[in-house]
Amino acid sequence: MRKSLFAIGLLAISYSVQAQILCHVDTGANMYVSEGTLVYSGGGVQTRDNGLVELHGNMMVVGATTDAFKTITTAGADKTDGGNIVLKMNDAANFATSTYGQLYIQGLSQAGITGIVTKEYRTNRQGNGNYFQQIALPFFGKAVSSLSTELGKTFGTTRSVNNANSVNNDLILKWNNTSAVSDHFANLSTTTNDGSGYYMLGSRNNNLNLDTPVSGSVFTLNGRPYAEFAAPVNLQNAGNVNFGPNGTFKNSYQEYYNTYIQDQFDLPNGSWTGTYGKNIYQFGNPFLTNLDLSKIGYIENGTITDGNNITNVMGIEYTSGTVVTQNSGGSSATYTTGAQIQTFDAATGIPVGDTGLLIKPMQPFIIKLRDNTAQTLNFNTLRRFKDVVRANGVDYNVNAAKMSHGNGNKSTDRGTIKQLAVIGLDANKNEIARTYYVVSSTATSGHQTSIASTVQAAATPMNLIGTFEEDAINGGYDNNYTGKYWLYINEANENNFQGKNVMLVNYDQTKIKYYKFEIKENAELIPTGTHPLSAGIGFYYKPENGSVQQAKQGDIIPVTNEEYNLYYGEPNGTLAVGKKEAKPSRTAVVYNPAITNYIVRFDPNWKKADIEVYDMSGKLVISKKAVDTSRDFVIELDGSVKNSYVVKIVSDKGETVNTKILK
Repeated sequence: MRKSLFAIGLLAISYSVQAQILCHVDTGANMYVSEGTLVYSGGGVQTRDNGLVELHGNMMVVGATTDAFKTITTAGADKTDGGNIVLKMNDAANFATSTYGQLYIQGLSQAGITGIVTKEYRTNRQGNGNYFQQIALPFFGKAVSSLSTELGKTFGTTRSVNNANSVNNDLILKWNNTSAVSDHFANLSTTTNDGSGYYMLGSRNNNLNLDTPVSGSVFTLNGRPYAEFAAPVNLQNAGNVNFGPNGTFKNSYQEYYNTYIQDQFDLPNGSWTGTYGKNIYQFGNPFLTNLDLSKIGYIENGTITDGNNITNVMGIEYTSGTVVTQNSGGSSATYTTGAQIQTFDAATGIPVGDTGLLIKPMQPFIIKLRDNTAQTLNFNTLRRFKDVVRANGVDYNVNAAKMSHGNGNKSTDRGTIKQLAVIGLDANKNEIARTYYVVSSTATSGHQTSIASTVQAAATPMNLIGTFEEDAINGGYDNNYTGKYWLYINEANENNFQGKNVMLVNYDQTKIKYYKFEIKENAELIPTGTHPLSAGIGFYYKPENGSVQQAKQGDIIPVTNEEYNLYYGEPNGTLAVGKKEAKPSRTAVVYNPAITNYIVRFDPNWKKADIEVYDMSGKLVISKKAVDTSRDFVIELDGSVKNSYVVKIVSDKGETVNTKILK
């Protein structure tokens, strides 16, 4: 029987007064660290031969540059095959929610860290068919060729050019922030040396599925952990290239920028102008602990609590969400929905949206800055053992408790940041979608012309619920923008928009049966069942054919209509009735890189559609009648011809969508 900390049996641990190796696990010994347990070593750690540290919980190794972290053979040579210090996944069958062993190393030099750690790993696949799996590699000096053996897939090195579909799906790629391109490893014997790198692993015809190990219940990856970074990472000049009109220029591999660059944050510049696609940094977690990025732009009462103060941070995107596959004219079109997004209030740095921003080991993430002002990101002080972010008022340490200190950076001149999350639930009350409505005294109602202060982020074409840009004067739809974007995170000014409505739309009532309300103030949940916030005002909702009702923390309501009105502050009778406006169509033309072509993705309420495509001379090049809208329609254009097109789509009920394709 194992006890809470160590396995009894063949256990041998010795301590060195020189502190070069403080903790030694000898041949035949098993050091078992239970889930939820913290083990601290004030110096180096070493295993010999088959000595085992089985880490279900957390280990801190805090020492000096003269200390060592080693795995050695019986003879004392470096043991490099792994299996001695194992970071366990505690529930492989439920890997998405499983706890896992974590390792924190402080003070040791990279030269002193020669020990091999074995990381047990499973994660959701991020596509179906030919796709790339985003990943972080928290191992220093690891030959990328070792991934072929560990992941059961043979990676290649050949990359074709002069073709929009130039990346084959057997490559290992690494994102280049400055050039905004994925470079590939032409030599797989190359070893890793960039802890914060954002890697992509190719899957040709589903031959890399990180949710399905080839054998056993987990993958095991081996490598030397990274030491602490010597300095923060510089943030400047990301995407420092000319994308061309509508992203039609090519990168060094002859790939069009508009086939892979996305920017859900830059709505005012959504036509590839200004800062669209720029100042975006893609990173991976360099450590074998969680990272807490929730407060990297947040100063509380004049104090920086985690060593970071990124004053121009716009937002962070993390996790891939749910993978969806549709048949697109005979090809498999794959896309992801539900990626988590957190944005930051520009005045206070308070986060909104998906505020539980915790990055797991081996997980990548994306940061968008508002401009190109030089900033730094200190990864060392973001490490955290717990699986929840630090609350306001809690200073940084790796094991800081989750505790409440009220509303943090609250002040009478600025007020607070208030948000309503509307969470879409299926018939079994499982979450399948969400969207946010945010208000503050400094927010802007309606469409904005700059990203200098906004917290808004776009929803993807396949989000099931979302809100639309509001008419800043009257509330309701702003029809100037309903056909251009809809919103995952929407904002309005709590003073000039109080009592006016934002339109919430559910495009699939066959899936979303309930709404759940989650209300936060300055990123902190208000008590269950509560309606009013600190100013005495709360959020309200109204079904299309119903009455205005209070939104309360944790309430779950049945979905009775496709359209709902959301309010901050109770509307008066006139506003509550409002005028009936046509719900915007969700039919959209989008580029699908999986098939290197544009597709029509239809509103779920459409049954049939007629499609016409014209070139810029007015010549009709494609005409299809009574197209089945239950699957995507591929617009089969000549990829070798650089031209622009007008697409006209008409539903069986006469609803019309017109858009352009710019190649």
